[in-house]
Formats: sequence, structure tokens, C-alpha cells
Amino acid sequence: MASASKTPELLAADGTPLKHALRRSQAQERRRAFLLVAPLLVFLLIVFAVPILSMIWRSVYNPEIRGYLPQTAAALQQWEGADVPPEPVFQAMAADMIVGVENRTIGRAAARINREIPGARSTVMRTARQVDEWSAPYREKFLEADEDWANLEFWRILKRESRLLTPTYYLLAIDYEYNAQGEIAPRPEVYQVYKGLFFRTAWMSILITGLCVVLAYPISYMLATQPARVANLLLILVLLPFWTSLLVRTSAWIVLLQQQGVINELLVATGIIDGQGRLRMIYNRTGTIVAMTHILLPFMVLPLYSVMKTIPPSYLRAAKSLGAHPFRAWWRVYFPLTIPGLAAGCILVFILAIGYYITPALVGGDSGIFISNLIAQNMQGSSAQLKLAAALATILLVAVLLVYWVFNKLVGVDRLKFG
Repeated sequence: MASASKTPELLAADGTPLKHALRRSQAQERRRAFLLVAPLLVFLLIVFAVPILSMIWRSVYNPEIRGYLPQTAAALQQWEGADVPPEPVFQAMAADMIVGVENRTIGRAAARINREIPGARSTVMRTARQVDEWSAPYREKFLEADEDWANLEFWRILKRESRLLTPTYYLLAIDYEYNAQGEIAPRPEVYQVYKGLFFRTAWMSILITGLCVVLAYPISYMLATQPARVANLLLILVLLPFWTSLLVRTSAWIVLLQQQGVINELLVATGIIDGQGRLRMIYNRTGTIVAMTHILLPFMVLPLYSVMKTIPPSYLRAAKSLGAHPFRAWWRVYFPLTIPGLAAGCILVFILAIGYYITPALVGGDSGIFISNLIAQNMQGSSAQLKLAAALATILLVAVLLVYWVFNKLVGVDRLKFG
């Protein structure tokens, strides 16, 4: 039998095998595409990734004590914590104090310790002014100068805070701390602020998202079912708030909702309430919810409208003609088709709401502020407050990413339609 003839290999114009030439051409196209998007990637790296990584690093990096009291920090690593530190620790503290007084950094070290133990700053500063006149042994002189030097909690906290990497600020961000024994324990109730603000931010953001859904769904349906001329006019009214400053819109709600404002005056004029029973709708949670719902409503309307516009009206007519009740036809046929737009609007409004700052700051008062307001407040403080703000912001970022991940598992990001 004659052997089967071998199929000749296809060649490109330059004589190379066609599959190799095709692979080389595809690689060139990928490199060209990467070079086109490289400026955008560099831009995102500089203005987005680097600041976030810097924020996360700042939340755990703790160089103050080690930088201001280096010899003390090194000597404390050998201390077991069961009794007052031995002479080498006090000798190291004396040497650091002498250098700190000369460099004028001892005040910063004292202020840093004072944030953990109120009153410790006066102890450190008072001793630092005397230590250059002392000579070894130092332990007895420190204990005679101030009895607070015998406080084991002081030395335990000093040893803990001398670590370069610390979870202290994350513990504070969830209202926990290290106690005198070095164990993680809840902070005193009087100091528990952050965890409650996280929960308040979460449930108020969910409530605002729900109100936006209730208000936006009928508006979007009306926009999608009206003639083009009417729909365009109504859409302009929906977009009109985007043409007005956020600060102006929030200030307008202050005028409307305050006790001497338009709404209360109207209720008094119509006899619904008397002049002594004016409603308090501003500088509380009510003001935050009302103002933010109004501001974020267009972000729910637009995704819903873009999806509803693509749904043929014949679907509902066909369901009704087959005997379905109008509500059943809407629920079983129309509503499922709007879920991509509804989901897109919900995730957009929720993520915007959970990080909002200006509106809660202006109309929220004490009971209507969000965690973002506390983050901004700490950003304007000392180095430790900056670290706490970074920890709070990192927790908020992780929470948003977790919500996004759960949302992707339940709905699927690939199904979203933003318009």
C-alpha cells in the first residue's frame, strides 16, 4: 500500500510557518494594546493604588516610640513584665531623655505616651528636666522622683508601643484595646464610639438605598413609557440636580427642614401643628436621610430607566392577553427584566452613601453623621489620629469590597447595566 502523503505546512509570505507568524502577530497586537493603556495604568497606580497602600501601611506602622526612645525600646524587649524594670531599662530611659531634651523630641514622646496613659506626659517631662543632673544607678532616682515610674501598666504600654508594626489602631477602630495585662479587651463604654458609627453608617446607607428604590422605580417606569418628547423633558428634570452644586442643594434642605423653615411654617399655617410643636427635621438622622435620598436619587433613576427603555411594552400586553392580572404580569414578566438596572442602581447608591461626607456634616448633627465624618476629623489631628483615621478608612474600604463581593456572588456584576 502506498503511504499516505504528508500535508504540506502552510507558510506565510516571508516563508515562516503560518502558525508561528500568526502567534507573532497576536503578540505584537497585545503589546500595542498594552502600550495604549499603559498611561492609564500608570495614572491609576499613582493616584489610586499608591495612596491606598500608603494608607494601609500608615495604619500599622508605629515608629514614634522607637524613634524618640530607641535605647529604651531596645532594653524593654528583654523585660518580662512581671515587676518594675531593672536598672538597664532606667539607664536607657535616662540616656534617651538627655538626648530628647537636647533635640527637643522628648515632648513628642511624652505626648505619644500620654495618649495611652493620661497624665503620663507630666511625669515624663518633669523627670526629663532633672535627669541630666543624675548619675547611675538610675532606678532608685526615677522611683523617688515620681511614684508613677513604678506603674507596670506604663512600662507594658511603652513596650507594646515600641513595636514598629502594631494592630493597636485597628483595635481602637472596633472599640477594643490592650488592657494592663497586654490582653485584647473591650474599651470602656464611655470611649466606645467607632463601632456604633460603623453600624449607623451601614443601616442608614441601606435605608437611603431602599428609599431611592421606592422613589426611583415609578419615576423610571413613567420615563420609559412616555412619548419621547415628554420623556426627554422629564429626564431633564431628573438631571437638573447635577447642574447644581452639592453644597447648594444641601443648604436648600437646611432652609426647608429647619424649625423656622418652609415646611414647618407651612404646617403651622395650615393648622396641622401648632407653633410650639414644630418638627425637628434637621441636624439629626432625619435630615441626613432626606437630603441624601434626594441627592442620590438620580443615580438610581438613570440605570433603571436605561434598562426599562429596552423592555418592549408588548411583553406586558401579551401576559395580560393570556389572562394574567396586571400586577402578576408586572411581577412575573416586567420586574425580572429590570433587575440588572435595579442592581446597578443599588450598588451605586449604597457605595456612594456609605462614604458620603459633606451632607451628613452639614445636616446630620450629632446623631446623623457617618463614619466618614469621624475619619475626616481624625485626619486633621496628630500623628496617632492620622493612624486611627487610616485604620478606620481601611476597615471601611474592606467592608465595601466585601459588600461588592457578596453582591457579585448573589447577582453577578456582569449582569449590571448602568446605561
